Amino acid sequence: MSDKQKALEGSRKRIDEIDEQILDLLSERAEVVNAVIKTKVENQLPVFVPKREDEKSASFKEMAQQKGIDPEWAEDFLRMIMTSSRDKQSQDKFPIATAEPKHILYIGGEGGMGKLYKKITNQTGHKAYSIDKSNWYELEEIAPKLDMVIVTVPIKITEQVIERLKGRLSEKTILADFTSNKSSPIEKMLECHEGPVVGLHPMHGPDVQNLSKQLMVVCPGRNAEEADWFVEQCELWGMRVIKADQNKHDHVMHMVQGLRHFVALLHGSFMEEYDLRPSDMLEYSSPIYRAEMMMTGRIFAQSAELYADIVFANEERRDLLMKFFEHHQKLAELVKQNDREGFIREFEGVTDFFGKFATQALNESGYLINRLADRFA
Repeated sequence: MSDKQKALEGSRKRIDEIDEQILDLLSERAEVVNAVIKTKVENQLPVFVPKREDEKSASFKEMAQQKGIDPEWAEDFLRMIMTSSRDKQSQDKFPIATAEPKHILYIGGEGGMGKLYKKITNQTGHKAYSIDKSNWYELEEIAPKLDMVIVTVPIKITEQVIERLKGRLSEKTILADFTSNKSSPIEKMLECHEGPVVGLHPMHGPDVQNLSKQLMVVCPGRNAEEADWFVEQCELWGMRVIKADQNKHDHVMHMVQGLRHFVALLHGSFMEEYDLRPSDMLEYSSPIYRAEMMMTGRIFAQSAELYADIVFANEERRDLLMKFFEHHQKLAELVKQNDREGFIREFEGVTDFFGKFATQALNESGYLINRLADRFA
């Protein structure tokens, strides 16, 4: 070791000691979190309380500022700790929304989403059941005691499964579904079931660490207030809940899911056609393009059938894609005609349309890009 390196030895040793102290404090904090978990379960309090987290973040940033620490970095650090705390809470028992446990059947309960919600349902103290192709015969036995049935199967067979339930459920049982389309499944449920009907769309995949901060969209069908206890249960799981009109939901999903996933296919397919391998492209990518590549690449790490079901979900979604192709051709003419001024006019028009969201997007994407570069560059 050189003399210059030896000059750092004392400081480095002290840094190592401080790092260990930080870990000791985090361990102590985790013990306190365990006590908080117990209290939340006993008092039926939600895992995620936005107001508490926002207040805590604001005060933490202020303290950091006073101590000469970057407040934005301090908030990131705190939120990572709080995320870890929520993960810990999600490994134990959840607070329950009802005085007595409910009986909930997940049809397709051995699939990704079914397994996730079945596990969390049981952790909460409710009784979860699962039916798939191999055990439909069990439905007749358990049907009389079911408070809720949630259909969580691929989009293409959702209505067939709902049809199969016709006349087999009590009128008191709530019938719901988890598909990303709402109008058609809700209509089918109303047709096949005389009891309460509600459309549900969990806006996340089965690979989430916990449900806190995840979004559940609720679309009322018939007597949807009968499912208020399930909505409250979602909130106790830490989820954000919004109620939406089924038609508005589907109109937005055509763009959010159908078009977005097709554009990912277009991007990936052209890379293959042009022989641009992701590994080669990343070597020359800026952080922002790396982020775009990651969002495109994650699509192809999942099921082709799942995304085909989403893209080809219904005629309205396919019509939107055809309109997209027509619009794409319009913009392609700008390139064909070398119309630089036309490109600028189009760009500025979209800028006006996006308005202040463009500034928000710049700030949020900047945060994401900087963290991504720091972690994986």
